[in-house]
Amino acid sequence: MKKIITCVLAMLGLTTACGRQNYEDTDVQGFAELIANHDVVLLDVRTAEEFAEGHIAGAVNMDQAQSDFIEKAQAALPTDKTIAIYCRSGRRSASAAGRLAAVGYKCVNLKGGIIAWKDANLPVTSDSYEVDVFKTKGGKTVKFHALVHASIRIEYDGREMMIDPVTKLGNKTIDYTAMPKADFVFVTHEHGDHFDKEAIKQLTDDKTQLITNKRCAEMLGYGTVMANGDQITMPEDFTIEAVPAYNITEGRTQFHPKGRDNGFILTIDGLRIYIAGDTEDIPEMADIKDIDIAFMPCNQPYTMTPDQLINAAKTVKPKVLFPYHYGQTDVRSIPAELRDSGIDVRIRHYE
Repeated sequence: MKKIITCVLAMLGLTTACGRQNYEDTDVQGFAELIANHDVVLLDVRTAEEFAEGHIAGAVNMDQAQSDFIEKAQAALPTDKTIAIYCRSGRRSASAAGRLAAVGYKCVNLKGGIIAWKDANLPVTSDSYEVDVFKTKGGKTVKFHALVHASIRIEYDGREMMIDPVTKLGNKTIDYTAMPKADFVFVTHEHGDHFDKEAIKQLTDDKTQLITNKRCAEMLGYGTVMANGDQITMPEDFTIEAVPAYNITEGRTQFHPKGRDNGFILTIDGLRIYIAGDTEDIPEMADIKDIDIAFMPCNQPYTMTPDQLINAAKTVKPKVLFPYHYGQTDVRSIPAELRDSGIDVRIRHYE
């Protein structure tokens, strides 16, 4: 009987074939110390509803009960980093840790789950920022946080990048003082839903580099200016390209005139990310190649209509597409329209 039970547990991924647990357990103190390490990925394996009610800051949410849990984890989580896992009480995360360990991950489970974390008076957050995780070509982790509208936080290898940060938009307020200072702040253009002096101030310290267009640098009095077509290669594994972003439809060209504003392509350890900025489906998109992740705007009449965004996506052909900056525009039809394109369309709550 004991042998049968061991075999069943091994099949579930909770033990090795020899019956030994294939992941580590740790208490709250050990878990807190572990996740302070930048080389750790923090994984919440509860439901999306539980996650929204309160989670440990910086956690990625993947429901371990979903049938494609392992497939999603393998697509997003690097195998060279420790995966720190928790759930409500520690039971589901133990199961998830065993299953992930069985496919090659080093996992540490929080005993007692978030209940024990709260009992120790450690903080949780109920922010609604959705986080997506990707692996670079070198296997490093890149996290994207959907903040608001066109504001995106990117975490990579201990570095912080902010795209078009704003402190307030509509009824939503972002407290950047609660986030790490940025290594890079990118501002595409001067409009108030992209350019916010207070947000930039909150994110800036001596190491912060501001990358923007000429007009915003003039308004701030500083910044590294990039024009359409410029490229900057940073040390090691980071390249920045400024690409055109403008309106082409008659009656809209005054919103974003050609040559003034930027989109950006960030190449991070081989992972190519296209931040389109405020643009329509301009001809220059045909020159944008090998994009892994694209953020494209969809709020008519200022940027693209849904049909224009679909055309832009088919032109650029990113592996993953995030419609963003969509305001009151209904983008729910876009995934179905691109179903046969091979593009993974992900709708996030940027508004």
